[in-house]
Amino acid sequence: MSISDSIRGQIPPIHPEGYPFIGGFVVLSLVLFWIWSPLGWIATVLTIWCALFFRDPARVTPVREGLVVAPADGRISMLTQALPPAELGLGDRPLPRISIFMNVFNCHVNRSPVAGRIERIAYRPGAFINAELDKASEDNERNSLVIATADGRIGVIQIAGLVARRIVSFVREGQTIGAGERFGLIRFGSRLDVYLPEGTRALVAEGQTAVAGETVLADFRQGDAGRTFRKD
Repeated sequence: MSISDSIRGQIPPIHPEGYPFIGGFVVLSLVLFWIWSPLGWIATVLTIWCALFFRDPARVTPVREGLVVAPADGRISMLTQALPPAELGLGDRPLPRISIFMNVFNCHVNRSPVAGRIERIAYRPGAFINAELDKASEDNERNSLVIATADGRIGVIQIAGLVARRIVSFVREGQTIGAGERFGLIRFGSRLDVYLPEGTRALVAEGQTAVAGETVLADFRQGDAGRTFRKD
């Protein structure tokens, strides 16, 4: 492998959703360089940050049935029992909830935690308070998916944060999706909540760093033998 190939192999691809934003920063940088070069360098740094924000690296996903993988990069901010939002249709009893907080430096492409059929998609407008706060699950703008699997129904909620102002979905109701497949993204800092079937035990801890499509959050079979993997 040549040095150039090695360098290219370390640069993750950019998701197409990011091209308009990166292009805008590039134009801004050129204009500011013409006005005053220090401003141009500041805009160049922001351009690099924007490109990193929309990075979309390949992930190696465990595909054994029963595994639930992280839908987002970020920090496991909360493990709790919580009443799922009414629009999910998951009942009126508290369920295990795993919350993952994404800061503005995390990769923001979201991946399905399980393989199954997308039974429901529900968008709800709302506020833009700090996504780390527990009340963000109820108050903030959000987009919810219910995925039906052989082991039960999973709720996945994209929650806008203090800076985030756009939730993007790539999927539709009735669609079949595989574990680790991309289903959406949130622009500029946010959170994802995963609601698991009653009695499911989390295999992660608060404060742990999650990698979308790779980190195992839970195992419906309560076992860990016979994994296979897929790179996507």
